[in-house]
Amino acid sequence: MNEGNHNFERVLSKKDIIALAFGAMIGWGWVVLTGEWIMMAGTLGAILGFVFGGIMVLFVGLIYAELTSAMPQCGGEHVFSYRALGEKASFFCTWAIVLGYISVVAFEAVAFPTVIEYLFPAYLKGYMYSVASYDIYFTWVIVGSVSSIIITFVNYIGVKPAAFFQGIATIMILIVGLMLFTGAIFSGHSGNITPLFSNGKSGILAVTLMTPFLYVGFDVIPQAAEEINVPFNTIGKIIILSLVMAIAWYTMMIYSTSVGLSYEELSQSKLATADAMKNIYNSPIASKIIIIGGIGGILTSWNSFFVGGSRAIYAMAESKMLPSFLAKFHPKYKTPVNAILLIGLISTLSPLLGRRMLVWLTNAGSLGIVNSYLMVSISFLVLRRKEPNLDRPYKVKYYKLVGIMAIILCSAMIILYLPGQPSSLIMAEWAIVIGWIIFGIILYTYTKFKNRKANLS
Repeated sequence: MNEGNHNFERVLSKKDIIALAFGAMIGWGWVVLTGEWIMMAGTLGAILGFVFGGIMVLFVGLIYAELTSAMPQCGGEHVFSYRALGEKASFFCTWAIVLGYISVVAFEAVAFPTVIEYLFPAYLKGYMYSVASYDIYFTWVIVGSVSSIIITFVNYIGVKPAAFFQGIATIMILIVGLMLFTGAIFSGHSGNITPLFSNGKSGILAVTLMTPFLYVGFDVIPQAAEEINVPFNTIGKIIILSLVMAIAWYTMMIYSTSVGLSYEELSQSKLATADAMKNIYNSPIASKIIIIGGIGGILTSWNSFFVGGSRAIYAMAESKMLPSFLAKFHPKYKTPVNAILLIGLISTLSPLLGRRMLVWLTNAGSLGIVNSYLMVSISFLVLRRKEPNLDRPYKVKYYKLVGIMAIILCSAMIILYLPGQPSSLIMAEWAIVIGWIIFGIILYTYTKFKNRKANLS
């Protein structure tokens, strides 16, 4: 396996990687789903759901913290699983998370033009066709595709411009979110918090089941490990810090939305955070400001997973698991250009598929991410036994407990995707998962055959 060709420049600061991870985790979900979480579990129930979910993800985060500080190479999961479990297991692990990254990037290209509708409801012009009963308009496609081209260009010209862009967008989210939270503290009505719980334990569980996918994003840090310019032990600490920040963020947004709307208003609201902001500041303009924060969330998530996905693909190509052209490295910009262009092409074309199909893709990608987390957790325990003397700048205490808990929790999450379970995938989503596996096997087999043929000649 490639041990890092050292072509990458270490230019990412502590602030840059916090923005990459935190921005990826908060995304757009807090704007559109907070009201749903409160209705499902009540104010305190929703907060507990996110705390419980955060604790689960923290076990995985601790594992990533140790492994990233010990093996700070481009590829993250690819590097960890290859060293612990071998080539084929590494291919499966990395290919699974690539599906997750690409699904998020593609979905954000659809989320962005969709959220623009909240600001400019009349901008939809030029009906083209429908996919899975979702109407697709020319102006909607243009907004999504042009935005995707811009994100691709930013990533193409270097990770530092991408990180700068990420920092600006993250600041935008923080300003808007803190406006909502501060207003809620001084102008919210504490009586609106009731009911504290709805639907008992099942309500809390329903929220908890959603949280691992909202916390996805800290794993982007190991993907860009060769571009990070901070001490290796600090990388591990930043992964944990970004997770704690995300848990605090979701807690703040749930509380703020709850005190900003009565139960009746909440039940009738289509966008609870925006309506809560409007009530708290007694201004319709305030509700538009939340949308701007949501746009920032889309951009941060979009950009982070673009970085993560392109580095994962590049690492696989470098290890001769994918066609060699995907390992092309730009001599000036120090970026994996063909991997970036491939993801950019998928992202640019994805608005043509409509929102419904990309929801299916995202759900399938979520299963891929959890599978990858499971294999990284297994790799963690294997490496502790296989390489006990490996230099680990950030070393997890009680590693057996942490590793076993991570494996149990990831396995439990995977079970919930199976037929008959609360989060089971539908037929179309299973078709995407199976199709992705078959496509990966074909690519892997073709690459190995071509490399073998080249070696013989």
